[in-house]
Amino acid sequence: MELKDLKPAEGSRHSRKRVGRGNGSGYGKTAGRGLNGQKSRAGGGKRPGFEGGQTPLAMRLPKLPGFRNINRVEYLPVNVSRLEEKFEAGEVVNGESLKAKGIINHEDALVKVLGDGELTKALTVSVDKVSASAKAKIEAAGGKVEEPC
Repeated sequence: MELKDLKPAEGSRHSRKRVGRGNGSGYGKTAGRGLNGQKSRAGGGKRPGFEGGQTPLAMRLPKLPGFRNINRVEYLPVNVSRLEEKFEAGEVVNGESLKAKGIINHEDALVKVLGDGELTKALTVSVDKVSASAKAKIEAAGGKVEEPC
């Protein structure tokens, strides 16, 4: 058997319906479109999403509420209690060390340290933002906060 000998199975292929080629073809005159009506005419038919005059689904659904500021800067929150359990005394808390300890996923993510929990170890915190309560707890434990300019 060669490529030239291959043929489709009997009855699996149909010839194209040639409409509008005379009454003897069986698809003459109206070309299979019936008599009158919207679908019998050139360009006739309904647009996608048309629901027969009923209010379409796209118009019935609620629109997005509120306002989304495209300039919003989001910080990943890290509480003082997480620093207490993950870091040893004297360590530096920055993007690299937070990534290494598994607290954040990307070391270049913006981080804000929040003041939930207690801190007993002296840490040097060098992140993007630190809340006032977190700063007070870090300094009370003997650590220091180095915020970027």
